[in-house]
Amino acid sequence: MTSAVGHFARFIKERVYLKNVSPRTVEWYEESFKWLRNETPSQEDVNDFVIRMREKGLSPASCNNRIRAVRAYLKWRKLALNLNYMQEEEKPLPTYGREAIRKTINFKPSTAQQKRTHTIMMLMLDSGLRLQEALCLQVQDLDFDSLLIGVRGKGKKYRPVPMSEKMKAILQKFIGKRIGFLFATADGKKLSARNALRDVKELCEAMGFRAPARTIHALRHTMATDYIRNGGNVVKLQRILGHSRVTTTMRYVHLQGDDLVEEHERVGILSTDLRKKGPSSDALDNQRDVRSRFSLTSVTRRTKVASF
Repeated sequence: MTSAVGHFARFIKERVYLKNVSPRTVEWYEESFKWLRNETPSQEDVNDFVIRMREKGLSPASCNNRIRAVRAYLKWRKLALNLNYMQEEEKPLPTYGREAIRKTINFKPSTAQQKRTHTIMMLMLDSGLRLQEALCLQVQDLDFDSLLIGVRGKGKKYRPVPMSEKMKAILQKFIGKRIGFLFATADGKKLSARNALRDVKELCEAMGFRAPARTIHALRHTMATDYIRNGGNVVKLQRILGHSRVTTTMRYVHLQGDDLVEEHERVGILSTDLRKKGPSSDALDNQRDVRSRFSLTSVTRRTKVASF
């Protein structure tokens, strides 16, 4: 049965029917296996799989994405081959700057497309949803009484995500008499991720700033970063973002350059020393030297008395 349909196809079929993976996960497996090519790979085939990707210019992060899929396949096939993840350069995740956030919050959209796009951006900034999670939302998924959004995340897992009172007001105004998909196209169909990305880039330009790298996902990064910056709990953030491991959430908890400068100014040795209005460091050293000599003299005198 396996040889008739092919090992790759059998692996994907089991993932679909036994693990209930999403169509996007199936696409990820299929794309990854194109780089591996051989359904019964040797160690040399596995090495060539990585070399092929690097020769084509794929980044370590992109390679690791495909390596993860192939490692799952090798485990399924019970093939004891060595396929390690590549070391990635750790960079701060892209976020929207303070001025860009201010402009986004204060922007008044004028067209129907701008209103839809602006609401998507505000929702992701407020609740940290993934783009696909936002685009799959139905109007009935919004519970305004409880201020909760019913989200179907990765692996079709359901989770409740909170919204703010301000976001509630924005959504209620946007919805009107809308039914079905929250962010539907003109004919009521689900908005595609590609068109959403195009619209967000255009709206950023209209609002007067350049969209950051990973334009839409950066909204999620921004929400997570600000959540922690304002004293939010990492474990609660993990639940909001829908991460199965808290270590994944920690990737979103990074200090920006301005945070580092502010913190260094607050606790740095030179900054704290300069703020002191007491004696100079030289004077303090002299005082310590005098106290030390006095203590030594006292000890010597006590010793002589005891000996006597």
